[in-house]
Amino acid sequence: MKFVGIVGSNAEISYNRKLLHFIKKHFAKQFELEILEIDNIPLFNQDLKWDENFQLRLLYNKITRADGVIISTPEHNHTISPALKSVIEWLSYDVHPFENKPVMIVGASYYDQGTSRAQVHLRKILDAPGVNAYVLPGNEFLLGKAKQAFDEDGNIIDERTVGFLGLCLDNFVKYVEVVSKLKKSKPIAPEDLDVTNSISTTIQGIDPDDPDWVEKAAELVGAVSGDTYVKLDHGILTVNQIDMFLKAMPFELTYADDNNQFL
Repeated sequence: MKFVGIVGSNAEISYNRKLLHFIKKHFAKQFELEILEIDNIPLFNQDLKWDENFQLRLLYNKITRADGVIISTPEHNHTISPALKSVIEWLSYDVHPFENKPVMIVGASYYDQGTSRAQVHLRKILDAPGVNAYVLPGNEFLLGKAKQAFDEDGNIIDERTVGFLGLCLDNFVKYVEVVSKLKKSKPIAPEDLDVTNSISTTIQGIDPDDPDWVEKAAELVGAVSGDTYVKLDHGILTVNQIDMFLKAMPFELTYADDNNQFL
């Protein structure tokens, strides 16, 4: 089972980032967790295109492919951070990767209440039309006094806290399993005729979100180019000749892979 963890802060030093790294390390036998950052993302503006930002495209792709999402939110003025709110706005206006996606909320803060107000607000936001996430009910993990909660190696010191976190995560795993059996149609990804999004590849060992995946995949499989001949069903042509034919066609060819990505 593969989850993504979203750091709900764009600060360089974040206890919510530390919390996600602890979850990734300590519970690695239960699930795989990939941690995603929300820095380098502009403030939401409905007049701009979401897919012009690489980090937003990366978040969209990773969330869409994940079995579940864990959001670790800080608390700023009794609510979530502006950076996290802006990201959710981006990912619920033209595209909807959170739709029907199981989501768990955790949080760490300097004070006793451990982001309790922010978590309440985040639940309401994730339940809003356009977002429509399946938020894990109950199981509120609130890590207060975060400065004193971790040791030098980034481990949570209190064993009872670790035990409760493990219980919440175990419930989330079961929740994801139940949700996955619901027959809900998946949101349709936007058509990418300009190839602004990364393209899924079946070549093992290549990250489809890597901006240089074409070059790396070509090197890995020894892809041919130039005047090298390619065997077809009824003849042979060089790569340059095939390229010439494709470019000379007076219409556009679109190829869609299994992930609805377009080339």
